Amino acid sequence: MATVLVLTACSTVGNDSGDETGEEKSDRVVLVTHESFVLPKRLQRQFEQQSGYDLVVRASGDAGALTNKLVLTKDDPLGDAAFGVDNTFASRALDEGVFAAYDATLPEGADQYLLPGDDERALTPVDNASVCVNVDDTWFAAHDQEPPATLDDLADPAYRDLFVTSGAATSSPGMAFLLATIAEYGDEWPDYWERLMDNGAKLTDGWSDAYQVDFTQGGGKGRRPIVLSYDSSPAFTIADDGTSTTSALLDTCFRQVEYAGVLDGAANPEGAEALVDFLLTPEVQAALPDSMYVYPVDASVELPAEWAEFAKQPTDPLEVDPADIAEHRDEWLREWSDVTSR
Repeated sequence: MATVLVLTACSTVGNDSGDETGEEKSDRVVLVTHESFVLPKRLQRQFEQQSGYDLVVRASGDAGALTNKLVLTKDDPLGDAAFGVDNTFASRALDEGVFAAYDATLPEGADQYLLPGDDERALTPVDNASVCVNVDDTWFAAHDQEPPATLDDLADPAYRDLFVTSGAATSSPGMAFLLATIAEYGDEWPDYWERLMDNGAKLTDGWSDAYQVDFTQGGGKGRRPIVLSYDSSPAFTIADDGTSTTSALLDTCFRQVEYAGVLDGAANPEGAEALVDFLLTPEVQAALPDSMYVYPVDASVELPAEWAEFAKQPTDPLEVDPADIAEHRDEWLREWSDVTSR
């Protein structure tokens, strides 16, 4: 999991050339994405062979940085297609006219991940994962203490100085956790954050700092047995006896969905559509858990054995309307920063 957050996708360089009529015809399709995008090379080659296009991947930043770049360059798009705008940023991209309409044929079960309000179907769901509080079950067993189960529990003095989370202003998971608290507490969410910080919650810049450094199961010498991570994380903490040493608290989860779309004004919209379709194929969908540590949107895809057993998904994740996120994000972040800096 740590590796995928620092990998940059490989890319190939294509060429533009004219066709027999003398008209300019693109031989490549350019995908603009985030740094966590990983398409196995065999699948990249498969797309190129099937479509006839060279695939060029341009990756930088996280989902927020990606969205900002797409908005700033909407009149002169950086590529043909984009992948990685998630449901915490998608409404902004739609409002700014970043994406062109493309009604892709969805695999089984994927329609449940369509973005509310995207009536023109400009964004196609590709994967999903939920940001959830995780606990080190071995730590709590060794200390003869019941682990927390809810967001309320994190502010209980019984768990003082045990929780670490990435910040909402500096990380996508952190923003998702802020949204989870807004969904749970409504207008009272700042009061909850005051209680959380008064109970010794620690903030880090990003997920890797929280999970790898401060979390007791993060591979280092951490001292905090409660961390913000993902519902898939327990599939990567398997002990020698075949059981997971961690659990995700499924009542604390906020689901993130990542989308792909054709950029409005793309030089090669046909290639972009072919790429969006390719991301929905069974081969790509089956590769998502191992390559990007996310769940496929195709319900017919079989998950790896460890995921099927240990990476349990929430049945009723916390939600905030994407339109509300777009309207209030900056306001919420300012208030969150004020509360957490006191």
